[in-house]
Amino acid sequence: MFVKSEYQKKLVHVKDVLSMINSGDHVVSGLAGAEPKAILSELHTAADSLRDVSIITCLPMGNYEFFGNPQYKDSFLMEGWFYSGFMRKLHANKNITFIPNHLHFASTKRLDYKVPRIYMGNCSPVDAHGYVSLGLSAVYEKDMIEKADLVILEVNPNVPRTFGDTLLHYSKVDYFVEADYQMPELPVTEPNEKDKLIGKHIAELIEDGSTIQLGIGGIPNAVAQALKTKKNLGIHTEMFTDGMVDLVECGAVNNSMKTIHPEKMIAAFALGSKKLYDFINDNPSVEIKKGTYVNDPYVIGQNHKMVSINTSIEVDLTGQCCSESIGVRQISGTGGQADTAIGAQLSEDGKSFIALYSTAMIKDKTTGEIIEKSKIVPMLTPGAIVSLSRNDVDYVVTEYGAVSLRGTSVRERVKRLISIAHPKFREELQKEADALMIW
Repeated sequence: MFVKSEYQKKLVHVKDVLSMINSGDHVVSGLAGAEPKAILSELHTAADSLRDVSIITCLPMGNYEFFGNPQYKDSFLMEGWFYSGFMRKLHANKNITFIPNHLHFASTKRLDYKVPRIYMGNCSPVDAHGYVSLGLSAVYEKDMIEKADLVILEVNPNVPRTFGDTLLHYSKVDYFVEADYQMPELPVTEPNEKDKLIGKHIAELIEDGSTIQLGIGGIPNAVAQALKTKKNLGIHTEMFTDGMVDLVECGAVNNSMKTIHPEKMIAAFALGSKKLYDFINDNPSVEIKKGTYVNDPYVIGQNHKMVSINTSIEVDLTGQCCSESIGVRQISGTGGQADTAIGAQLSEDGKSFIALYSTAMIKDKTTGEIIEKSKIVPMLTPGAIVSLSRNDVDYVVTEYGAVSLRGTSVRERVKRLISIAHPKFREELQKEADALMIW
């Protein structure tokens, strides 16, 4: 039951929230569009009275002063499960560090290490029954809310009202801050010709009635476009995207043949355009559930014909995938890549795809010239993070085709991966494989 007077007693201002933070605190912020923008924007103003406060985030959307300005590094340390572009650029400030994780274990393993004193996020307005919705994410938010000493939410009328594990009774919240800002939007990346070729290769291997997981970017968007002629697709995904809305609207996705949660689209979070947010708002066919559930490989594997599609930065000739770093430089995160790739292969007739361009343009460290480099390599760049082990790789796809590595020896993998490398690098890759005795 919603008692307005009780809700009003919980209302505070941002400055009140800042006074609640103590030196040495661990504070967890909501993921991406679920972050408390008003509080984070003012956090730096409390720096003089604070030391060694850890702010734990995942894909923060704002370039906030508390971590963007190195003068506050003694007051705040940002610990992130997944780097955003801002974090990647500002890592050199020495007040940002990465938390290695598989998404379905992100909250549970962090809670094993340290229970946060404060959780901060945003939510929709309280409804007539006393419930708010956490809106765009339940990856770890509900888990942290259940354990934190203090729960502080920014009530924002622009937060979509979603269903699933995002629903929370207002009595579970210690303090509310009323705010009004737009949800962060990601521009839809139009696929280029390479993206379209990769999308076509993948779509040809996806059967009608499959349940799919997609990410964002040119390649996933190209896959979504190529799937528009399919029938009876379903959605069970870490991230709900604009491409999925398009597949629903064209009739390719109807969720009728899903093994678990039939007629429902299941995701751990959503991020995209206003069109996406309008689609999921008050839509009972979309459920945002905890990442511990959505990304559990054994849950994913219960979907018949589960298809996982992820991208990578480079793949070595044995199948190791580096998808989150350039050498030692962290640029994103493992996220749910291993979760979904392994889960899809546990599925009856499931398939997992790792997609990447065959080459990239990089600056030569010696000459400073921009050169073309193969992204299928004999060995990963020194210091590269293995996001998906070679034991867990299924299909690898470039604009030159798709090859299956499932059950193959290293000798066969070398042959198949070279066949989808850029033609100008194939002979060189063959020679290096021989010289290194990779096979």
